Order: sequence, then structure tokens, then C-alpha cells
Amino acid sequence: MPNNIPDTTVDILLVDDDETFCMVLNNAIERRGFTIVTATNSTEAMKLASTYNPVYAIVDLRIGDESGLELVENLVLSNPDISIVMLTGYASIATAVQAIKLGAKHYLTKPADADEIIASFNNDLNTQSIKPAEQPLSPKRLEWEHLQKVLMDNDGNVSATARALGMHRRTLQRKLQKRPVKK
Repeated sequence: MPNNIPDTTVDILLVDDDETFCMVLNNAIERRGFTIVTATNSTEAMKLASTYNPVYAIVDLRIGDESGLELVENLVLSNPDISIVMLTGYASIATAVQAIKLGAKHYLTKPADADEIIASFNNDLNTQSIKPAEQPLSPKRLEWEHLQKVLMDNDGNVSATARALGMHRRTLQRKLQKRPVKK
């Protein structure tokens, strides 16, 4: 994918393995007056971050086989002032908490439009403003959230997670492959 790399400073680093998504979001953000560079993997992202020292970053949770959480941590280590928004198609409370702990300012689910992403850069996630859900989560959603939390606690190790849950590893793998239920 051709990357229009500016000669001056860069406002935003966009990291997602979906080249079409990068191109569409890149164009939308540029139309709003920002300079932006895109990367489709963590190595490329870190090179661009060290070269351009962007003020903001948009990072996908899954970048191919790589974890966007690790990239968030590395970006914050290299530039503690960077404001990062994490995007994901499969949101869970566990990954949202982990992203915020590692330094992301916001956590948005796809599809998120350019205006929503840009607005979130300057609005830190404030737990005081989060209102409890009017409807409680379903038991299936609670189970999925719990599986994700225990998986995160075990650094993504499925075997260790299965042992911690007292569950057969293949059963856990089947449950993890399913998309999360909405409620």
C-alpha cells in the first residue's frame, strides 16, 4: 500500500492490518486537516513512530497475528505523551481494561467513524461518566467476558487458561472462536 509520508510533522499514526480500512480512514482523517501515516504491522508502526513522533495513534487490537496491546505499550514507552485510541471489532471488558492500563486513552469498537475517533483523542476515558447498563449482561455474555479476562490474566496462553478454569483446552478453544454475544 503506498503510504503518503509527509516531509513535516505527523499528527496521527494509524495501525491496522486491513489495508482498505487504512486507506478509507486515512482519507477521512486527512479531509479533516490532519497529517497521517499508516502502518500494517507493529514493526513498521514503531519505525514511523520513532521517525515522526506523532501526537496521536489509532491502533487495532489485532494486527494480523500481532497484538495491538503490545504495540500500545511500546508506543507509550517510546513516547509517554502520545494519545492512543484502540479500535477493535471484538470488544471485551478485559481487553478494554488492559488497553487503558497500558496507556490507551480510549477504546472504541468498529465501526467507528473519523469524527468519533478524533473526538476521543482529547477525551480521556472517564469511569465517572460511564453509566451502568440498563439491562444486565446475559449469562452467555458474562461467560465470554470472564473467559477473556482469565485469558488476559494468563497472557493469552490457552492451556494455562483452561487449567485455571477447570476446563478442557479444546472446549475453551471452541468457546473462544465464537463471536461474543451482544448482550
